[in-house]
Amino acid sequence: MKPAKLRTYAGLMVREVEEYFTRWGESGTVDLKQELEHLVTLVASRCLFGVEVRSKMLREAATHLRELNDGMRLVTILFPHLPIPAHRRRDRARARLGEIFSGMVRSRREAGRPVDDMLQCLIDSRYKDGRATTDTEVVGMLVSALFAGQHTSSSTGTWTGARLLARANAEHLRAAVREQERVVARHGDRVDYEVLQEMETLHRCITEALRLHPPAMVLLRHARRGFTVRTREGDEYEVPAGRTVASPLVIHNRLPHVYMDPERYEPGRFGPGRGEDGAGGAFAYTAFGGGRHACVGEAFAYMQIKVIWSHLLRNFEMEMASPFPETDWNVVMPGPKGKVMLRYKRKKKMSPTAKITNPRTRYVC
Repeated sequence: MKPAKLRTYAGLMVREVEEYFTRWGESGTVDLKQELEHLVTLVASRCLFGVEVRSKMLREAATHLRELNDGMRLVTILFPHLPIPAHRRRDRARARLGEIFSGMVRSRREAGRPVDDMLQCLIDSRYKDGRATTDTEVVGMLVSALFAGQHTSSSTGTWTGARLLARANAEHLRAAVREQERVVARHGDRVDYEVLQEMETLHRCITEALRLHPPAMVLLRHARRGFTVRTREGDEYEVPAGRTVASPLVIHNRLPHVYMDPERYEPGRFGPGRGEDGAGGAFAYTAFGGGRHACVGEAFAYMQIKVIWSHLLRNFEMEMASPFPETDWNVVMPGPKGKVMLRYKRKKKMSPTAKITNPRTRYVC
């Protein structure tokens, strides 16, 4: 996704985020995971699929996307149609999403007014033989794109918050809040693509959350040609052409010869002068994949999460109201297990001329 397009999305993201958090009161307790699931769905649908999809992406669609993810269990890999409750909910959710999106695709085609968004791109796409995409195919790609983007971004946003608000990580939270104070001092309330690029501390906080909590357990690739792998110890392994290669993120994201103290949340490991992710070569850090099949939505996802947490850090004092979440390993795309309760209180608005002091955000385990 190119910077020119991302610049147009930044304003849409900021408006969605600001509008969403006006619904929060002066203080209260919320399920952070559920809140970010809803918000990320709204942001992604507005930016990528236009007003029609955004108007439909209220709590119903977000709920159905969650049911799709819950229906992607480890057993699903071997038995995708096993008659279990999770699969039944998944199938009902997919059918309902198909109904919602089919109507929107038909409306867009009938309107005949080209719109510069991903939905229009899918509608206008043609195969190599010249055949146009059908409504069913467009709906399938819509659901796939939203499903993948919504889960990974909301999960990463939740993990980022849970890590920053843990008592052990108070110094990293202070650094993130101070960065927001500096940004406000330079730019006031303006948040756009260029301003978001200056939030390097927040960017590293997200990167480190992804390292410890990747949204996928393993990356699979097909070996089109045979090749040899040499280990650090000098052992060699031949990978024949045609084999499937599995790259387990949950293991190599915590390799001690790449990352110092790998179990610790330490965003600074990606900062200037350290760059631990480069110690293991070009593909040591592959939260978004790598090579020609790297995730095309990486920059979009980072920007989306930065917009959300920039707003939260500027406007709220926060603390976790539940224990640090466990990981749900029962699904193909693991995320925080259960509710992630957040207690918040609105801050006084950050002033561009205010002196930078210790943030009042509270930290609990």
